[in-house]
Parts: sequence; C-alpha cells; structure tokens
Amino acid sequence: MAPQPVVTGLSPKEGPPGTRVTIRGEFLGTRATDLIGLTICGTDCLLSAEWKSSNKIIARTGFAKGKGDIIVTTVSGGVGTSTVQFRAYHETIGPLKESAVWIEESPMQSLTWGRRTLAPSGYTQDDPLGLSIEGNEKKFPEDLREIFPDCNGDLSQENFSPGWFLLENHHGTSFEDLKAGLAYLKRKVESQKEGQLSFLKSNAGSVIDQLDTLMNIREKFQEDLKEIGPEPLKELELSIESSIKESKNIFNDVLTRKEKADSTRAALFALSRHRFLFCLPNAIDKSAAAGEYDIVVNDYSRARNLFGKTEIPIFKKVLDEVDHRVLNVRKQLHEKVVKMPQSVEQQKKLIKALVNLEIQQSGMLVNERLRTIDPAWDAIDARAKYLEQTFKQTFDLMASKDSEKEKSYFSESKSRERDPNQPPNRVLFCEEICDIAASQLPDLWRLGQSYFTGELRGTSDPKPGDFKRIILSSIEKFCTFLRVVLLVQLDQRLMRQTTGLSWPSSSSSVTQQFLLWLPQCLRYMRIAYATLIQLDLPSEALDIVQKFIDDLRLFCFSTIFKRSIDRVKKLVQKETWIMGVEDFPGATMLPSMLEEIIVETLEEGQNACMNPEIREGNLLESQSEGQRELSQKLQDMLSAFCSVIENLASQSQDDEGHQPTISLLGFSSFQQNGVERKNWDSATSWEQRILCCLANCSYCSKVFFPHIGTIFVKYGYPLPKLAIETSRASMNQLFTTLLEDFVERKSDPLVGTIEPSMYIAQFQWDSEMEIGKLRPYAQECCDNLVGVYSEIFTISPSLLRPVLEPITQTIAEELARLMSCVQNFSRSGAIQANVDIRLIRDALKLYSNETAKTFFMEALEAIPPPEDPKRIDQILDNIKQNMKLQLMSFTVPNP
Repeated sequence: MAPQPVVTGLSPKEGPPGTRVTIRGEFLGTRATDLIGLTICGTDCLLSAEWKSSNKIIARTGFAKGKGDIIVTTVSGGVGTSTVQFRAYHETIGPLKESAVWIEESPMQSLTWGRRTLAPSGYTQDDPLGLSIEGNEKKFPEDLREIFPDCNGDLSQENFSPGWFLLENHHGTSFEDLKAGLAYLKRKVESQKEGQLSFLKSNAGSVIDQLDTLMNIREKFQEDLKEIGPEPLKELELSIESSIKESKNIFNDVLTRKEKADSTRAALFALSRHRFLFCLPNAIDKSAAAGEYDIVVNDYSRARNLFGKTEIPIFKKVLDEVDHRVLNVRKQLHEKVVKMPQSVEQQKKLIKALVNLEIQQSGMLVNERLRTIDPAWDAIDARAKYLEQTFKQTFDLMASKDSEKEKSYFSESKSRERDPNQPPNRVLFCEEICDIAASQLPDLWRLGQSYFTGELRGTSDPKPGDFKRIILSSIEKFCTFLRVVLLVQLDQRLMRQTTGLSWPSSSSSVTQQFLLWLPQCLRYMRIAYATLIQLDLPSEALDIVQKFIDDLRLFCFSTIFKRSIDRVKKLVQKETWIMGVEDFPGATMLPSMLEEIIVETLEEGQNACMNPEIREGNLLESQSEGQRELSQKLQDMLSAFCSVIENLASQSQDDEGHQPTISLLGFSSFQQNGVERKNWDSATSWEQRILCCLANCSYCSKVFFPHIGTIFVKYGYPLPKLAIETSRASMNQLFTTLLEDFVERKSDPLVGTIEPSMYIAQFQWDSEMEIGKLRPYAQECCDNLVGVYSEIFTISPSLLRPVLEPITQTIAEELARLMSCVQNFSRSGAIQANVDIRLIRDALKLYSNETAKTFFMEALEAIPPPEDPKRIDQILDNIKQNMKLQLMSFTVPNP
C-alpha cells in the first residue's frame, strides 16, 4: 500500500466560496481515478478537483467559513493529513461590486409597522449605522469564530454580537464615522417609538369607519339570532347544498363538455409529450429501410427503458406493435447477414445490431415466434460456403474456357501457333484463386476472431471446434483445386475419383507451354501463403498450404530438369567436333555445353523454387523426397548425355558409306568417297569422331562428372554422389562398348591383311630366300600400326594404350596361328620368320599385355631355333636402324 497523502502547500491560503486553490504535497494519488476524496474546511470539493500529478491538485472551495484542514483521500494511500489550513470567509456584495449572482438592490424594510418584501435578498441588508461598507473589502485577518465562539454577526440571529458585526463590516471605519452611525441609530429608534401615536393621528378617519362597521356587523348578527336561531350554520349549509345542486343542474352539459375537452386535451398532451413512443413503429420501419440499424437499436432500447414496465393499456399496445416491428427487422437483418458478397465491416455492423435486438427481446413472448439463432455463426458459415462456392465457380469457368480454347485450336489450322506470352488458363486460374483466397480467407478468419473474442457473441455458446473445421476445410479445398490444376504429373483418374474434380485434357504442346509458367504459379501461391501467415492461423491450416507449396516446388524443380534433359538430348545437333579441353586432348566442347545447361538449370531452380521463403523448409534435406528427385533427375540428365555421345558415335559409323581399306601407308581411313578431309572443323572422318566420343567418355568419367558435384555444392545443392557414380558407371560401359567397336573395326582389316601379304606371290617358308630385310606382311603390319598410332595420337594420345593393346593382342594371336600352321621352314625361312616376329614383338613391347606376350612366344616357338643367333640379332639391329623413324613412335612410354 502506498504512503498516506500529505498536503504541504496551498495557494491562495484564504478566499470566499468558489476560490480556485492549488494544493501541493506528496503521494496525492498515482492517477486521476486514484483520487476519491477532497475536503476543504470540512466541505466536500471532489467534484471540482482536477488531478495534475502525485504532487499537485487544483480545486475550488465550497460553501464554508472559517479555518480548516485540506484532507486528500486516495485508493492507494487512504485518508491523508494536512500541515497547512485554508481560511474561508463570505464577502459582502454591494450594488457597485462585481458579482456572479443577481443582487436585489431594493432595501429591505425594517419598520416595525411596515410589511417586509416578499423575497428579501440574503446578500444585501441595510446597515443599521447608515454607513457604507464598500471600502471594507479587505477582510479582518483573524478568525472571528475564535474570538466570539458562541456568537454571530448576523442581525437576524438571536446570538447576534455587535463586536463581531463591527469587526466584520467596519474594521476599517474611522471612529468619527462610528460615532455618526451611533447617532443615526438612536434617531432611528426614537422615530420608531413616536411612530404609533402619529400613525393614529394621521389615520383617525379610517379608524372611526372601522369601528362603525364593527357596530353594524354586531347589530346584524343579533337580528339574525332572533330570526334564525342560535344555529344559523345549518341553514347556511342547506342553502349552499341546494345552490350546488342547482348549479350542477344548470351547468351539467357545460361540465360534461368540459370533461370531454379536458380528456381530449389530456390525450393530446399525452400524444405530444410521448410523441416518441407513438411514432416509434413508423420510425423503426423508416430507419430499417434506410439501413440505419444503430438508430433502430437505440430507439428500441430507449422505449423499453422508458415504457417497459408501464401498466397503461395504450402504451402497452404501442409497445406490442413496436416489438412486432423489431421482430420483422431482426428477420430482415438475418437475411442480410447471410447474404454474400459483402464486406466484413458491413457484416459485423449488421451482426451487432441483430445481437442487440435479440438480447433486448430475449425472454419476451414475441421472441418465441423467431427461432433462437446465432447470427455471428450463421455469418461465418455463409462466408465459408460462399468462399468454397467461389472456388468451384472459378474452377468450372476456367475449365470450360480451356476446353473451348482447345477445341478451337484443333478445329483451326494446325500450323497456327500459340502466343507464348499469353498465360494459359491454368495459370489464370491459379492467379485468380490465389487472389480469392488472399482476400476472402482473411475476412473469414477476422470474422471468426471477432466472434470468439466476444465482440459479436450473442446468446448462444461459441463453436471453436466447428470454426477450426471450417478454416481447415476451406484451405484444404483451396489446395485441392490447385493440386488438380497445377500438378499435371498426378494420376488424373485417381484425382477425379478422390476429389470429384477434373481439368480438361490438353495436348502435349499446351501442357509444355503451361509448364513454362509453373514458377509464376508458385509465386502467386507464395504471395497468398504470406497473406495467410500474417493472420496467425493454426499450424494445421498453414501446414496444408506448406505441404502443397513443397509439392509444387518439387514439381517445378522436376519440370525445370525435364526441360534441361530435352535440351541435353538436342546436343547431338550442336556437336562441332572442336576439341577445346586443354588438359584432356580429344575431348570436344560437348561437356562444356552440358555444364552450361546444368548451371542454368541450377540457377533457374534456385531462383524459382529451391530458395525457401517464409515458413518453407529445405526441399533437399537428407533422405528427403526432394533429394531423391534431384539425384534421379541428374542421373536422367547424365544418362541422356551418355545417349548423346552414343548417338554421335553411331551416326559417325552410319555416315561412313564403305569399309575403309588398309593400304601400305595406312592412311586411307582419312579419305571418304574419294574426298580428302584436311579441315577437321568442316569435315571429320568417322575414326576422328569415334575417337572424340571415346575421349569425351573418358573425360566425363574421370574429370567432368566429379566436377559436376562441385557445381552442385557451389550453388547450394547437396552432393549427388549416387547419381554421379551411376552415371560414371554408365559412361565407362559406353566407353568399353565404343572402344570394342572401334578396335574391332580397326583390327579386323589390319589383321586380315597379314596372311594374304605373308603368302603373296605364292611364297612358302620352306623355300630359300634372301634375308636381311622384313617380309612385306611385317612391313605392312608395322606401317598400318603406325597409321593407327598417328590417328589416335592426333586426336587423343591417352587412348593409345586402350586401342593399341587389344590390336597388338589380336596381331600376336594371328601371328602365332600362322606360324603354328607352317609345317616346314627352310634355314633362311626360319631366320626370316624369327626376324619378322621379333621385330613386331619388340616394336609393340609397350602395348603388349601378358596375353600378347604369350602369343608372340608361341609364334617364336613354332619357328625352328636358329643355328647362328648372333646373325639374327645383327640382321634385326640393321632393320631396326633402317626403320628407326617408324619404330620411334612405339617407344614413347607416355605420349
């Protein structure tokens, strides 16, 4: 509890009633409502008190006199104390002094034999000393109650004290004037004593006439006693009664007419006085017709307060009529409340008027004619139904437009193209239904909040569970319509069975055009979602919208990737066979084109749908549907890229109109249809294309696909490890397939020329021959290998070992087979065969695997051992020296 109020200062310290006083002190209240009492000199002055602060109060003094304390009372501190006092006095107001009241200027007569005025003023009285008191405005400084405790200064009081009177009215009068006033008072008293005799002298005739009249009355009274007797009053009473009876007979008609006139006058007066009640029925109808329902409520409330308990029949009859009119107004109000569309403010205004009228008529018999209703809840239900109806009408309208538009396009020329800048009807529907939800759902929510906070509550109990069901149902319907229209990848038959809704089927081109507008639809949805978030809706309602937005984001992201996959498939037409990868010879610009598509795809996906907004989660969380979709789409994109490389390789083989022939120089593969291709940018051979495809496969598997992972991480996406590894495996498989095909196409002709060249001109190994140089088959085999080496080295040196190793194995196997088929070797034939096989073996040493080495060994073992190995070594060295230029390329370990 706060400390008691204490008054420590006062300004001014004295004054007449009505003086404006400034009171200062401590703990005078914490606020205006805390001040509950203020007395000055024992007079309550709370009504005029003006609280300024806890240290200051301004008030006006009451009708008090004398000194007294100033007591302040507060709720927080209780009754206070005062260390100062206020002195109150009454001023004497003369005719020349300013005053706030009317002063009776005529003097009050004080003669003993005279008559006093009918309304003497309490503010003026004649001074018995005959002196003016206007010069004594300054009051006596001391309190006269203390000097004269049981006296009074009023001349009309019994305890009149001359000393009080003189101090109060003449404390400033000089002694000479007081002496003159005493002389005046004495003369006045003497004149009053002589006034009785002089009165008789001046009025002697009138006194004698009065005496004569009294004598005549006495004589007449004695005569009446002789004639009538001692009781004349009975006769007088009978006479008076007969007079009254006769007067009634005479004036009966007049009195009747007077009574009628009086009753009519009374009725007219009642009508005039209570005109409000009698005009109220028509006034209620006019106000209701004008929509001024507040006036209806106020007038009806006023009538019930004034005449609700009346027993007068006419008033009760009028009140019954008013009740019936109000009942009709309630019915009209209820119809308007549930009529849509209308603004929330207008609806709330109607509900408040209806609730007030319902409360005022509750418990009445007339109220039984209208069933008990809850207007606020009916308004909520009507607004919710109108919202769902608007959703359905918009859906049907846009669906019918889309169906008619599709039919018109089919009926017209197929060459006509759609305007890509014109949004499809699906997009228009999304925009319109989002606008409807963003405008009407907040109105429904605010109306419900006003109902549950008590602003619109009537006599019925609220229904929070039902309202929550309405909100959830409205939002669920909103998302269902959008799900049917926007998520075209869903099973439309299943959606039609579960929701009863179906959008007209569209052609593939129309659907593809719509998919380009998906990010815009997502933007419309997010704008509507932001509006719903501001309403502080329950989390269950927001989760419904968030779930749909996540699905739409994922579908939008999937659509963006599908378009990118289509672009990747078209890279077949954009391959220029320009090798532009510095660190990986043979690789073309095809992977960089794929990288551009991936970067554009990731940027578009991030800007359109991946970046989460208000209350949206991350679609690419670990083990989420979004991450699985991202991995699958990337895998599909890389798989499409693998197909692009495969298609390019197959086209390269299909473009080659004939099988290349291997000449002694081994460069015939660079010619096609008799035209030499020197410029690779304008025309490349099939070998170069396949080698570029192999280089691209190797580059993608080793460098580019892992690089894709860094791109995803750079743009804030999770690392798609599974998709990359799967794609690398697919690319390696493609590399193996293309390599096998290329090796087969290169090795079959090369190996096929060995046997014909070996036995050309009916050569036999058992005949004697000139030795010292290679046989034509060995020379041609080396030259052909040099040609293959040159092709590969020019395009991609890294492919030398993968290509030459299986070719070397095939050559070794063929030589082993041919040598094993020779039955007899001459001495020179054995030396020549040994030199040929060893030269080929030594030349291809770097590209011989264990299997090839085994075949070379089998070929040498099939030849009889030489008698002079040194001679063979000498011949082999001479041949190697002569073929140094051809053999040099096979000696570079890492070209």
